[in-house]
Amino acid sequence: MGVGFTLVFVEHSNDVSAVAALDEPTRRRLYDHVVRRPDPVGRDEAAEALGLARQTAAFHLDRLADEGLLDVVYERRSGRTGPGAGRPAKLYRRSGREVAVSLPERHYELAGRLLAQALEESETTGEPAREVLHRNAHALGARLAERECAELFAFLERYGFEPRPDGPDGTALVLGNCPFHALAREHTATVCGLNLHLMRGVLEGLDEQGYEACLAPGEGHCCVRLEPTS
Repeated sequence: MGVGFTLVFVEHSNDVSAVAALDEPTRRRLYDHVVRRPDPVGRDEAAEALGLARQTAAFHLDRLADEGLLDVVYERRSGRTGPGAGRPAKLYRRSGREVAVSLPERHYELAGRLLAQALEESETTGEPAREVLHRNAHALGARLAERECAELFAFLERYGFEPRPDGPDGTALVLGNCPFHALAREHTATVCGLNLHLMRGVLEGLDEQGYEACLAPGEGHCCVRLEPTS
């Protein structure tokens, strides 16, 4: 059974942009109106309901759609079809996208999915759940890194690990942020093991042979540390 959720590591900047879009009061009112309606909402309906000019409603609804917060559908409200039925109306409904922003970056959904998958696969195959977890975390890290094809430091920065040079000569890398911080505090062995194998997969996927991932827990940083191999 493979790891099927590489994209759980979300595009954090995109989520920030989506949340920022809702900070505008009129846009937030329109969003709330759309998601409360059981059927898709048109521009005229939204404008009338909120006392807005149609052009204003259209502008903000399109901005919400551009951010992925609303989906656009086209329907003929008259129910007529064929010639003379008129053009379909542009309507809006809540999208299936989930938006979450945390500072510092956390990825608890990724950990939850890996843990749930390990338990289910263990029950099916009889393989110890921890071994499944480590294998799948490694595979996920490798797939994520292969998709990025980035330099290691840039990759770690992109995904919120906050890398910084460490050690007497500055050649080691300490990760200033743990993406599973709260879980690691309560379930240290399990979550730090997950993170260790995830990072080993990242090194493999990037074909980075200058570092090895090891456990080095301490205050103020991730339990995984990247040590130079030579």
